[in-house]
Amino acid sequence: MKSEATPFVGGPLDGRVLPVLLGITGHPPKTYRVPVPDAAGGPPTVLVYRRVPRPNAGRLALGHKWQYEFDPEGGDDGPRWPWSRPRQKPGAAPGARGEATDE
Repeated sequence: MKSEATPFVGGPLDGRVLPVLLGITGHPPKTYRVPVPDAAGGPPTVLVYRRVPRPNAGRLALGHKWQYEFDPEGGDDGPRWPWSRPRQKPGAAPGARGEATDE
């Protein structure tokens, strides 16, 4: 499998460059999850990084075209279909999309 050295920005992996496996299209995955074991033996904490284009990578950039930015919320990134309802933000009250409620 082919891999590419990809930089990480923010969070505990800030400033590191790690080899990330590329997919069929030649791009790294959209999210990169890093399980961190708990010192007390509990369930591991999962750090979530999202793939974004590099700001200083030009159109003809060779090598690094992407970077991973830390996502502290680490939300679900499952498939989004055009007919799906919009996701509720954490802590949002039901009916918070500007709909009138009968209260």
